Amino acid sequence: MKWTDDRSDNVEDRRGLGGGAVVGGGLGTLIIAAIIFFLGGDPSSVLSSGGSGSAQTEQRELSSGELKVREFVRMVTAENEETWAKIFAENGIQYRPAKVILFENTTQSGCGTAQSAMGPFYCPSDQSVYMDMSFFKELESRFGAKVTEFTIAYVMAHEMGHHIQNLLGVLQETNRARTSGNYSEEQLNRVSVATELQADFYAGVWAKRTDSREHFLEPGDIESAIDAAEAVGDDNIQKRSQGYVNQESFTHGSSAQRKEWFMKGYNSGDIRQGDTFNQLLK
Repeated sequence: MKWTDDRSDNVEDRRGLGGGAVVGGGLGTLIIAAIIFFLGGDPSSVLSSGGSGSAQTEQRELSSGELKVREFVRMVTAENEETWAKIFAENGIQYRPAKVILFENTTQSGCGTAQSAMGPFYCPSDQSVYMDMSFFKELESRFGAKVTEFTIAYVMAHEMGHHIQNLLGVLQETNRARTSGNYSEEQLNRVSVATELQADFYAGVWAKRTDSREHFLEPGDIESAIDAAEAVGDDNIQKRSQGYVNQESFTHGSSAQRKEWFMKGYNSGDIRQGDTFNQLLK
C-alpha cells in the first residue's frame, strides 16, 4: 500500500497517557457489549457491570513505531474523509467526518468503557472509531490472518462504514429494532449480519474510489483485506473457539459473505448497490 501525502486532524492518540486496565469483565461480557455497539446501542451498562476494579499504568513516551502508526492512521482517516465527502456530495448529502481515537488497554467512549479485547469499534453516540492496535496481533496469532498495512486500512474502512450507516440513519433503525421487543434473537442476529456486511461493502467502495483517485493500492492489498474479512467470519471464529458452526447465532456474517460483500463494493464502487438488508432479511 502506497502512502499518500494527506493527513487528518480528526485523530486523537491516547496511547501512552496512562489509565486503567479493567479487571473482572470477562470475554463474554465484551462480546455482548461489542454486539450492542454494532447494533447501534449503548453497552455502557453491560460494560460497567463487568468490571470490579482497575490497575493504573504510568504515562510513557511513544516509540518511533507507534508514531509511525499514528501517521498511518491520520493518512487513512484523511482518505476516508475525502472519499466519503465526494460520494455524499454526488448524492446531495453533506458528509460529517468521524473522529478516530487510538488507545491501549482501556479508555472512555461515548458508549461506555472501551477495552482492547473488544477490537476496533464505532461508537454512534460520539461518532468516533476506537482502535487499539493490539487487535492486529490477535488477528494474526489467533485467527490466522496475514496482517499488512492495507489490513489495517480495511478494518478502519469497515468501522468508517458504520459511521456512514449512522449518518444515513441505518444504525438508528437497527437500534429501534433491537429495543422494540418485536423480534426474536435469531431475527436480530440477521439484522446484525446485514449491518456488518453493509459495512464491509462500504469498505470495498472506499477502496475502489480511493484507489481511482490516489492509486494507492499495490499487488496483494485487496487479497490481504479479503484474508482479514474471511478470518473474522462467524463460521471461522466458531470453528476455532467451539469446534462447530451454528449459523443461527451469526452476528457478522460468514467468511464467504464477508468476502462477497467487500468485493461487491470494490467491484462496483457504487454505494447504491449495498442494500444488504433487503437481500438478507427476506
